Parts: sequence; structure tokens; C-alpha cells
Amino acid sequence: MRKIIVLVICLMAIPFVKIANAEFRVGGYYKNFFTIIDSTFSNEPMIGAVVNRLRLNSSYAPTDSLSFAFAYDFTPRVQDPLLFTESPFAVGIASSRYRVTDFDSRIYPNQNEPVGNVGIYHNLDRASVQFSTDFADISIGRDAIAWGSARIINPTDVVAPYTYDQLDTEDRVGVDAIRVRIPVGILGEVDIGNIFGPDFNFDKSAIYVRTQLNAAETDFSILLLEFQKEQLIGLDITRGIGGAGFWMETAYVFVRSFDHQPNGSNNYLRTSVGLDYSFAGETYGFIEYHYNGAGTDNPENFLTNLTQPAYTHGGVYLLGVHYIAPGFTHQLTPLVSFSGQLLFNLSDLSVWIAPHIAYNIAEDIHLSIGSFFSFGKRPKNDDPTAFQSEFGAYPNLFFTSFRVYF
Repeated sequence: MRKIIVLVICLMAIPFVKIANAEFRVGGYYKNFFTIIDSTFSNEPMIGAVVNRLRLNSSYAPTDSLSFAFAYDFTPRVQDPLLFTESPFAVGIASSRYRVTDFDSRIYPNQNEPVGNVGIYHNLDRASVQFSTDFADISIGRDAIAWGSARIINPTDVVAPYTYDQLDTEDRVGVDAIRVRIPVGILGEVDIGNIFGPDFNFDKSAIYVRTQLNAAETDFSILLLEFQKEQLIGLDITRGIGGAGFWMETAYVFVRSFDHQPNGSNNYLRTSVGLDYSFAGETYGFIEYHYNGAGTDNPENFLTNLTQPAYTHGGVYLLGVHYIAPGFTHQLTPLVSFSGQLLFNLSDLSVWIAPHIAYNIAEDIHLSIGSFFSFGKRPKNDDPTAFQSEFGAYPNLFFTSFRVYF
């Protein structure tokens, strides 16, 4: 990896100014999130957070076949000390397990000092070089890798997935990888990659082959992924049915398949199936069913089930088995839209509702207000570990979002 970094630095130092087609771009955004978290089952006071995120994106293309990409996040946070964790709640810098090395995400206070109400974080989120040839496109460095066509829960997206309540999902967290994409036909592709974990440790890394093709007006994608000694086989299908869109995304994971004594009883299947439709151009709606074979129907087993590999490093976060997730977006005016999503656990009849209204104040300036309401049986005796339903144990979350792009 050190040799690769040195190579990238040397290439960037070459005087490409004599090349007529050289292109340099700089952009980014500033975002402010104000959130309030209110426990629904205890007398704990509400806690809040103010998160500011400044992101700088830059790219340099000295030729048509060579380009560089860089992105850096600077994130001051003012919030209750309880919310300062390794992966900050709801907004901010999400962590990634797939990085060879990284600097400490927290600038202030120092890692050995206790956190008060103020924390300053940063993140080198992109640092990559891309080569384009007649045969393939090659990417080396830190970049985003994500798969899946499902709207709410992506079973094949286990590298750097987002949870349902993540507020800032615009940029996927960058991972360190070498990736080769080979075009096949007009709409087909073979995508091969090696995603590196800490210190190039094979047991903490991932390697994959993903194919994409189109046949009978249907897009097919097949994924073979080995990650952290586990093997995933994924299938993604999308097509149109009448005027509606259809998708089915499924993944089967063989747990510890590379161990000498793999435990097949922990293998699990995850599937998302859905439809979406646009009504007269002003209203868009969808509905998705999700099956989580790693979960359990019994709320009393939620905590013990969290020790399974699916939750520790498989990207699974939902605790139940069967879910329905409808959603919609309606354009109230050309500048104002209202949307809502619902995640319903069919086993314990708990629900998570997320209404959201967005206003485009001016070009590249946006304001949003929303919330996440949880309904269901509350934990016994206000003990957060005594589950009686999944979403009944979740707090309510209220937020505002202000975004400026440049």
C-alpha cells in the first residue's frame, strides 16, 4: 500500500499543465444537522446534537484515460456526551472496517482525553486514481463500493451499509480497494475487486466478483463475495412491469465457510422484493418486503442474537424476520416536497415511521425537517434490555437539515 501511495503522489507531481485536455474540478458542501432524541419509555431527559459537516471534493483528469479523486470531511459536533461513540448516532462520520490504515477520526479532544460536549472529527474519505483502457476501467485507492437495487434494505450491501435512521446518506463511506470493471456487450459488466482490511489482514478483508447483464428487458446481477472468512452469494433482478418498476435482491451467507469447522447452522438468507410507481409525475410510491433470516421472531432473544456473525460483521442491524416497508414522495410545489417511509415488523407489530418535508430555498440550498417515530410494546419496567418489541424500544428522533452545495 505504501508503494501505491508513493506512486499516486509521484503521478500527481508530474507537470501535466502542457496537456490541453487537463481538467481540475473542486466542489463540495456544508451541512448542518440539528437532532433531538427523546426516549419513549423512560423519564430520561431529551438529548440533542448539532452536527456541522464540511466536505471538499476534488478531481484531476490530466488525460482521458487517467484521473484522480480526493475528498475530505471536517465535522465539528456539539452534543450530549452520551452520543460520542465510535460510530456517532444518526449523522456524521460513519466508521468503516475496510481501510488498511487511517488517522484517528477525532481531532479534539485527544483520544486519551474524555469527551465533553464538543468533538471535532475528520475523515479522508476519497483518495484514488482511475485508469481507463480499451479493456477495462481500473481504480486503486479509497473509494465507495455499494451494491443493490432495493430501496430500504440491501441484502448484498455488506461493505459499508447504512441503517434506516441514517440522516446523511449522500456519500457512501470510502473503503480501500483495487477494482477492475470490464464492459461486456452494451449493458453488461464484470466487476472484480479486492477490498482491504486493517494492515492487509486477509481475515478482515474482502474479495468479490460481480457480473451484470441484460436479457429479456431485465437486468441481472450476480455477486460472489468473500468477506472476513464468510462467503456471500447474491442475486439482484430489476425490470419494468407495466408502468411499475420491480426489484428482487437476495443474498445467502455461508458463515465461517473458510474455517476448518464451519457452523452451517448460522448460515442465513436475506431477501428484499418490491415495486415502485410514479403517479402523474408528482407522486412517487413504493413498497418493499424484506426477509431477514438472521433475525428472530421472539423479542426476548434479540440481545443474545446480536452476538451472531450476521450482526458483528455482516451488516445486519434489524432484529426481526419479516418486514414491510412502504414509502412515498409528493411534490407539493416545484420547491417543496413531502415524503414518508414506514418500516413495519410483522412479527411483533412494531413500526418505525419517518415523515420528512424538504424545501429548495435557492439553487444549491436546501432545508429539511423530519422525524422518526417508533411505536410498539415498550420494554418491561423501562429496562432497555427487556425487549417486548423491536421498534418499541427505539427512541423518537426529530431533526432539521440545512445543506449548501458549492
